[in-house]
Amino acid sequence: MVHKISYSCRVIPKNYQQVLALAFAIHEITEKAELLPNVTLGYKVHDNYFDSWRATNNTLDFLFRVKGNPLNYNCEKTEQVLAVIGGLTSQNSMQIAHILSTYNIPQVSYGSFEEALSDNIQFPFLYRMTPNEEPQYVGIVSLLQYFGWNWVGLIVPDDDNGETFLRTLTPKLFESHICIAWTMMIPRLHSFLKTLHFNNNAGEEIFLDEKGELAAGFDIINFFIFPNGSSQKVRVGHMDPLALEDAGQCEKCPADHYPNKNKNWCIGKKLSYLSYGELLGALLVSFTLFLSGNTVVLMGIFLIYRHTPIVKANNWRITCALLSSLLLCFLCSFLFIGWPGKVTCLLRQMVFGIIFSVSIACVLAKTLTVIWAFMATKPGSQMRSWLGNRLALSVIIFPSLIQTTICIVWLAISPPFPESDMHSQSDTITLQCNQGSDLMFYLVLGFMWLLAIISFTVAFFARKLPDSFNEAKLITFSMLVFCSIWASFVPAYLGTKGKYTVAVEVFSILTSSGGLLCCFFFPKCYIMILRPELNTRDQLVRKRSGGNLGFRNTNL
Repeated sequence: MVHKISYSCRVIPKNYQQVLALAFAIHEITEKAELLPNVTLGYKVHDNYFDSWRATNNTLDFLFRVKGNPLNYNCEKTEQVLAVIGGLTSQNSMQIAHILSTYNIPQVSYGSFEEALSDNIQFPFLYRMTPNEEPQYVGIVSLLQYFGWNWVGLIVPDDDNGETFLRTLTPKLFESHICIAWTMMIPRLHSFLKTLHFNNNAGEEIFLDEKGELAAGFDIINFFIFPNGSSQKVRVGHMDPLALEDAGQCEKCPADHYPNKNKNWCIGKKLSYLSYGELLGALLVSFTLFLSGNTVVLMGIFLIYRHTPIVKANNWRITCALLSSLLLCFLCSFLFIGWPGKVTCLLRQMVFGIIFSVSIACVLAKTLTVIWAFMATKPGSQMRSWLGNRLALSVIIFPSLIQTTICIVWLAISPPFPESDMHSQSDTITLQCNQGSDLMFYLVLGFMWLLAIISFTVAFFARKLPDSFNEAKLITFSMLVFCSIWASFVPAYLGTKGKYTVAVEVFSILTSSGGLLCCFFFPKCYIMILRPELNTRDQLVRKRSGGNLGFRNTNL
C-alpha cells in the first residue's frame, strides 16, 4: 500500500533545501521496515508561488485529476493520501485547509503565524508547527517599559501578518499604558523601494533598476565531486552586469585605490610610514638607544671625575648642559618614528629645533668662554668681570629664546599637521606630517646652521690658543662635521619621498649629535680613564713665549 504526502512550496533555492529535507526523511522512514511495515511513503511537490488561487488549484489537482480514462482499465488512484504539508503563508494555508477538511485529510503548516489557524472548529485538521508568538509580544512590551518608551509608532506590512501583529500587540500596549502615536501600513513589493540604493556588508552595491528588479550579478560555481560521492562548491568567477571590462569609457579608481595591471580592477593602497616594526625603523631605534646609552655613561664618568683638573678646566656647568641637551637630541628621534599623529606632528620640528639650538649655543658658550678666559689672563685686562655665569647663561639663553620665538610663530601661523599623501606613490598611501609652512621649517634649520657657522668661525680663530685651552680645536672639528651633515641634509631631504624623508632627518639628527658627542667628550674620557697621569694641573699649564701663563679655573 502506498501513502502519499503532498508538499506545497515554492521551488526557490532557500525552500528547495526544505524539499530535500522532506525527501531525505521519507527515504529514511521507508528504508526502516520496522517503522511502517508493509507501507511505502511517497510524495508530490507542488509550487504555489505564494498565491492563494494557485494553492487552491494545486490542491484540487492533487486530489482529483486523473490522466485519461481508457476502456477496460481501472484509472482510479490506489494510493492513500496521508497528509498535506503547507503552505508557507497564512492565506495559502487557509485555502488549502478549507478543501482538505472536507475529506478529513490532515494538514501540517510550518510557516503560518496567523492566530486564527489555531481555531479547532474552523480548521479541525490543521496542525501548526510554528512556535507561539505570544512571548514575542510580551518581549516587545517589556523592552518598551524597560527604556521608558510610552509614545511609539508602528510600521507594519500591509498583509495578513501585519494585521495580525497590530491586532495582537495593540491591546497589550494599552494595558501597559503605552500610547500609539501613529501606525503606518507599508503596501507592497512601496515608493521608497524605487530609490533603494546601498552597499551591503560585503561591499556589494544593491539597488533596483527601472523595472523594479534587483540589479545583481551571479557567481560562477564549480562543483568538485570527490570519490566518496561528496561534493564541494568553489566560487571560480563572477558575472557583474555593472562591471566595466571592455567598457566604452574608463572610470578613475578612488583616491585610496589603484588600478591593477589589466586596468580592470581597483586595488586598495597599502599604508606606509616609518614604523618600529620594519627594518629601517628598528635600525634607527637601535642607533638612538646606543647613542643615548653612551651619553648617560659619559654623564656618569664626568660626574665621577668632576673634581679633576681636566673637567674643571672645561666648564663643568656648560658641560652638563651640553650633555643633557645632546641626550634630549637623541631621544627626540622617537618623535619621528611611528604613527604620525597630531601631537607628534606638532612636537617633532619644534622640540628638535629648540633642543639643537641649546646644544649649539652651549658649544658657542664654551668657545667664547675659552677666548674670554685667555684674554682675561693678560695683565690689565678688564674682562675678568665678564667671566662666570653671566657670560655662559647669556650665550645659551639668548639664541635659544630666538629659536623658541620662531617656533611659536610657526605654531601660530601654520602649524604642522598629519596628512595622508595618496598621490606621490601609485600603490601606497604615505602617512606623514605636513610641515604647515616650509618657510618656517627652513628658517628653523637656517638659524641652527647660523649658530653652527658662528661657533665654527670663532673656534677656528681660537684654535692656536695655548694647550691649556685647546678645546677650540675640538670645537672647530665638531662644527665642521655638524655643518657638513646638515648641508647635505637639504638635498637628501628634498630628493626622498615618504618614510625615507623622515629616515633622512632622523639619521641627520643622530649623526650630527653623535659627532658633537665624540669630538667633545671621548678624548677627555680617554685621558680620565686610560691616561690619568695627564689629568693633572701641571699637564694643563703650558709655557707661552714671553712669559708663563698660569692655570686659571674657568669652572662656572
